[in-house]
Amino acid sequence: MSRLLNLSLSANNLSGSIPEQIGNCTQLLDLNLSQNALVGNIPSQIGSLPSLATLDLSQNMLESKLPLELGEMKSIETMNLSHNRISGSIPKSFDHCFSLISIDISYNQLEGPLPNISSFQKAPFDSLRNNKGLCGSVSGLKPCSQSTQKNTSRRTTKRMIFLIVAPILATIFLLVVVVGIFIRARPHTRSLENKPQEFTRNMFSAWSFDGKMVYENIIDAIENFDPKYCIGAGGFGSVFRAELPNGQVVAVKKLHGMDDGALRRPKDFANEIRALTNIRHRNIVKLYGFCSNVQHTFLVYEYLEGGSLMHLLSNDETAAKFEWIKRVSIVKDVANALSYMHQNCSPSIIHRDISSKNILLDSEYQAHISDFGTARILRPDSSHWTSFAGTYGYAAPELAFTMEVNEKCDVYSFGVLVLEVIMGKHPGDFILSTLSASSSTSTAYDILLKDIVDPRLSSPSKQESKQVTLVAKLALSCIEPNPLLRPTMKQVCVQLLKEIPSQFNVFPIVTIGQLLDLQMTNV
Repeated sequence: MSRLLNLSLSANNLSGSIPEQIGNCTQLLDLNLSQNALVGNIPSQIGSLPSLATLDLSQNMLESKLPLELGEMKSIETMNLSHNRISGSIPKSFDHCFSLISIDISYNQLEGPLPNISSFQKAPFDSLRNNKGLCGSVSGLKPCSQSTQKNTSRRTTKRMIFLIVAPILATIFLLVVVVGIFIRARPHTRSLENKPQEFTRNMFSAWSFDGKMVYENIIDAIENFDPKYCIGAGGFGSVFRAELPNGQVVAVKKLHGMDDGALRRPKDFANEIRALTNIRHRNIVKLYGFCSNVQHTFLVYEYLEGGSLMHLLSNDETAAKFEWIKRVSIVKDVANALSYMHQNCSPSIIHRDISSKNILLDSEYQAHISDFGTARILRPDSSHWTSFAGTYGYAAPELAFTMEVNEKCDVYSFGVLVLEVIMGKHPGDFILSTLSASSSTSTAYDILLKDIVDPRLSSPSKQESKQVTLVAKLALSCIEPNPLLRPTMKQVCVQLLKEIPSQFNVFPIVTIGQLLDLQMTNV
């Protein structure tokens, strides 16, 4: 259960209480227990699920108060607790639940003020209605004046204490300030020489999760982009590992040579950043935000400790542990993410640079597409587009003649990536020999599939060999020279989800030519 990602048991006539053991599902992304007959408390253990993004407990008979831990969730985005019997006030911990986007607590017995975050303050009245004592500035709710009147006498006492204590504290404060200015006068002068001028002037930032993460924290964490924190570099930017004061680790991509003319207009730019930070997919590295001033322009991403797929495959020791079932799983992860970017995002996102260096892994070998945001924040007429047409060896061949980039360019790069996963190395020479001649004369036509797979692994089992054969067939269909004949990523995902037919149980004897014929007739 610890590896469970989605749990949906809605409308199943479930009764009793929610088990506390739900907290053991540490990788859970979505939990839906709505439309049942569940009773009792909401387990506080739900609040400890680190990756939970969607929680739906609506239309049950849950009661008592909301647990404090529910407001401490770091990844929660959508929460529906409507149509229950939850009472009491909303815990103050929700004031810091910055990841929350949508909330529905209607038809309960809640009271008191709304948390001071946008998901509550901007919620429609229908998401808050029919609670006996909720108050706030949302249209349809009564203002929180009654509770203010109840506490008048208490505040009067506090005011008297304040009038007595305040002058004493003010005097002490002034003394501390004077001494502090005297002590720090000379060091401050030296620090001005070391710190970059206009440190935060003209800075733009957009954060989707935590307003406390600011420009200065990041710059301090990596000591103004000291090379010792650099964990990767490419033609378009360098990536740094930054550990923030709260212990959170993020990846910071500093964009090289980014002048004002390269970025979109401010309004378009803000819209693009907002759209990118709202992307939610388990196989896409989360973009937290963006900062820019006269000195630096950088993107801030989720940090994944597993490193890149390129690094894993280039190391014989780690590659030998990267067994077939994990490799096929990574192919599925990347396919799902690209299908989401092409089909589910509006407007669709074309990555432009799918390669093994941009596929990052977590500790469970789950793949995540990274570096997807750069193309969307550039002006279409920027000179930087020419240097962002993809990585050599992965870019679609038509890009040599046209700069028209579409989804089929990503499909081609995906095909190259899949062959790299199967072969354990970049398939450049293999692709040239396969596609440079017709099937009747190509030197690769009679090569057996089993002879090109990664020799650092033992031969796949019977079930694994069927999967490897299917994945190889799909890869060849994706590197079709004519982009019109390449499948869409959605079609690739459909093929990967289907039950593998018996015709693919031919791994030891199937040739590349036979796979080419299969991919031309069956995909």
